[in-house]
Amino acid sequence: MKKRLSLILTVALMFALQSIVFSNGLSLNSIGTKALGMGGAFVGLANDATALYWNPAGLATQGSSIYVFSTDVIPLGTYKYDMAGIDAKQKTNNYISPNAFINYRMNDWAFSFGIYVPAGLGAEWEGKDVINLTAVDFNGDGVPDKVFGPYEWMSKIAVINFSPAVAYNVNDQLAVGVALNVYYGMFDLKRPHDTPLDVTGDRIPDILPQYTETSDGIGLGATIGLKYKVNEMLSLGATYRTSTKVKMSGTGELEGLPMEMKSDFDRDVTWPMWFAGGIAVHPTECMTLTFDAQYSNWKALDKLTAKYSDWNSESTFTLDWDNAVQIRAGLEYAASKELAFRLGYYYDPAPAPDETVNFLFPSSTNHTATGGLSYKINNIQIDASLEYLFGAERDITYSGDNMPGLHQMDIFAFSIGLGYSL
Repeated sequence: MKKRLSLILTVALMFALQSIVFSNGLSLNSIGTKALGMGGAFVGLANDATALYWNPAGLATQGSSIYVFSTDVIPLGTYKYDMAGIDAKQKTNNYISPNAFINYRMNDWAFSFGIYVPAGLGAEWEGKDVINLTAVDFNGDGVPDKVFGPYEWMSKIAVINFSPAVAYNVNDQLAVGVALNVYYGMFDLKRPHDTPLDVTGDRIPDILPQYTETSDGIGLGATIGLKYKVNEMLSLGATYRTSTKVKMSGTGELEGLPMEMKSDFDRDVTWPMWFAGGIAVHPTECMTLTFDAQYSNWKALDKLTAKYSDWNSESTFTLDWDNAVQIRAGLEYAASKELAFRLGYYYDPAPAPDETVNFLFPSSTNHTATGGLSYKINNIQIDASLEYLFGAERDITYSGDNMPGLHQMDIFAFSIGLGYSL
C-alpha cells in the first residue's frame, strides 16, 4: 500500500527533537540582579560578586561579600501555521533559578565560589492546539486520513554551574582572574515519535507513540578575565570562556505501545566558546555608563547525535547555527548613597537559521529593554530588576528540518537580589 506522511506531519516530526539545545531563547542572558538591570553590560564594570561569571578579574577590585538572587523567566510564545489551521499560544510557565555567590578579599587576592544557573528555560504547548501537526495522509491524495493525538509537546532545560575562582591585583591598574566551571546539565523532552507504527500486522500504521526523554550530564570548562583601570573615569574588561563538552546520558521511552520500549542513550553537547569585551565610564560621581560586545561561537552546535544502546540505533539532529554577537549598554545613576537606579538595552541576534527553526527550541532576534534599582541599609543591599525581550517574528518556509509557519516569542524576566558586605 502506498503510504506517505502528509506535509502537516512531516514538518512537525522530521526535525527529530532528540537533542539538548542552548539557544539565545533558552539562555539566561543576564546573571545577577544588578547586571540584569544594566542590560548585561557588565564585563568592564564587574563590581559585585557576579563578576565570577562576567569577568572574574573584577573579584579582586571589590571587597568581600555574599550575594544571593533569584530570577524568574516567563516565555510568551505564539505559533501560527495557516495551512494546518494552527493558531497556538505557548503555555505560560515560570522558570525560576536561585543563585548564590561569595567573594573573600585578602590583600591583593580574592577567592570566590558561585552556584548559579547560566541557562534554564523551555517551551510547552497544549497538545489540542497543535493536534493538526500529527495528521497523516496514508493514501497520498493530499487529504489527511487520520489525526493522531493530542500529544505532549515540551522541552525543559536547566544548567547549574558550580564555580570556584581566584583573582589577583597585579598592580593598581591591572587585575586578572580565572574560574573553573563545573556544568551540570538537565534536560526533559516530550513530543510525538517520528513515524506512525504498525503494531497489528495489517500494514496500516495505527499508533503514533509519545516520545519522552530525560537526561543529565557534567562538563568542565574555565573562564579567564582581565580588568584594567585606565583612570578614575574609565575601566576596561575582557573575558574568555572556553567551550565545554557536556556528556549527557539518559533514557528515552516510546509510550502508548502494547509493549514497553525504553532505551538508555548518550549524547555529547558542546557549550560554545564565549568572548566579551566591555568598558565602564564614570562621567560624573553619580553616573556609570557601560558598553559590551559579547561573541558566542554557536557553530560548535552543528550536529547532535544520540546513541541508543537498547534500540541499537542513532539519531542525528542538524542545527547549523551561526555565530552571533550581542551588543549591550547599561546605565546606573546613584540618586543618593542609599538609592540607585539602572537602565539597559541589548541586541541579541538569533543563531538558528530558518532551515532548523522549531517551536520547542525557540530562536529569535531580540531587542531587550531592562531596568532596576537598589537600596542600601548599612552593609545590606537589596536589588530588583526586570527585562523584556521583544522577539522578532519569523515567517518560516518548509525546508525538511524545520517547522514552517509564523513563530514569535517575547520573554519577560524579573530578578530579586540580596547582598551583604563582609
